[in-house]
Amino acid sequence: MSYSLKSGYIFFLLLLLSSCAKKEDYSAYFSGEVINPRTRYVLFSKGNKVIDTLKLDENNRFYIKFDSLTPGLYSFKHDPDYQYVYFDKNDSLMVTVNTADFDRSVTFSGRGDRKNNFMMELYMLNEIDRHKAYDIYNYEYPRFSQSIDSAYALRKSFYDKNKKDIHWSNDFDFYAKSRLDLNYFSKKEYYPYVHARRSGEDITPSLPKDYYNYRKQLDVNNTKLIGFSPYMRYLNARLNNMAITRHFTMNSVAEDALETNIDKLNIADSLFSNKDVKNEALNTVAFNYLLEDQNIANNQKFLNRYMQLSTDKSKDNEIRKIGQAIKKLKVGSKLPLIHLVGIDGKEFNISEGITKETVIFFWTSCARAHIERITQKVSELKKLHPGIDFIAVNVDSDDEWKKTMSLYKFNDALQLRSTNFDALRKKWVITKINRTIILNPDGTIKNAFTNLLDRDFDRSLDKLNRDFQK
Repeated sequence: MSYSLKSGYIFFLLLLLSSCAKKEDYSAYFSGEVINPRTRYVLFSKGNKVIDTLKLDENNRFYIKFDSLTPGLYSFKHDPDYQYVYFDKNDSLMVTVNTADFDRSVTFSGRGDRKNNFMMELYMLNEIDRHKAYDIYNYEYPRFSQSIDSAYALRKSFYDKNKKDIHWSNDFDFYAKSRLDLNYFSKKEYYPYVHARRSGEDITPSLPKDYYNYRKQLDVNNTKLIGFSPYMRYLNARLNNMAITRHFTMNSVAEDALETNIDKLNIADSLFSNKDVKNEALNTVAFNYLLEDQNIANNQKFLNRYMQLSTDKSKDNEIRKIGQAIKKLKVGSKLPLIHLVGIDGKEFNISEGITKETVIFFWTSCARAHIERITQKVSELKKLHPGIDFIAVNVDSDDEWKKTMSLYKFNDALQLRSTNFDALRKKWVITKINRTIILNPDGTIKNAFTNLLDRDFDRSLDKLNRDFQK
């Protein structure tokens, strides 16, 4: 056999063998159990895109095999709570959650469980840090710096030990290290403007010249960070810091929410070069602002600037949807119809069932402290305003609702349940459980964006009654 013929034969043989070789396997398994479920499904997502809807069986469990799942960070959501799960090649994971205390209950088992349980432990430690951090923003800089540096050193030691023991991948390490660092970075961003708000003191001139050097460690245009909650929290803190401190004077901090938030949009436009990251940043600013400032004229000015800067023109853009939904909740309008049922299972038509000034509030069995606070507050308000009706709308499953109803006395409000939380969220823009809506006696909207637990809520009721009687 000639050399050229032999070479060709060997090449052909190698080609044949390679074509017959088994393709690389990227299959993965994900299963779980949801204790006290609120809905009958779990959403499995990558970034902001839902990959699959995992239905719960009669035992409140789900199971799915992915024939090909790219290694990386994913999330699972059981409305309204969510958490992250990281899959390496061929991981097989099971998660157990209890909606009564979602985050604390998350436990992973199976192949790939150690790194995911570490991430949950780090998350909970960071949450403890965040709740303890309330007072540190009052400190003078040396004490503040010592406090956050000490906390970071403890978390870094915990991270280093687990990284050595578990031997996780470089890609997982990117998210683990980001979660560690971003918690620390966020505190540094919060400090100047929170300290200013509380003390009236502009601390910025006395900060070390290298105070913001940590910003150089973070590539803010890294698309892997899109949708990652520690990054979004940091991003919000940084934009707040840059915008609010710009408006700060020695006597006051600017309270013009419209001006400050448009400034945040402009800062985001200049700070981010990657269009996807920029759109995510713009969405974060817009989402937070639109749910706080419900002045319709302000909203339109803000949305006009948002539309100029955002390149996300898709019909699925959540900010555009929220903007449209808010327009339908303006004063004098009727509430969009939502399917609501009473304890007897009968439907309640919100557009026809209102005959008095009515306060609508929301609750869930997952927030027991909130239940107790609103129950007490409604009882007090009912005595002060006997001519006003109160409607409580629950967002849990039917079984969970009725079980919780048996534990509390809800005598001062008509009890209803929303059968479709997604519709409630979209049409009434319910993204916070403490939202409250006030209706006139004819069923029209008097105020669609208030809070029953606000200190001045009682006085606003008095004013609303007087205004309507005029």
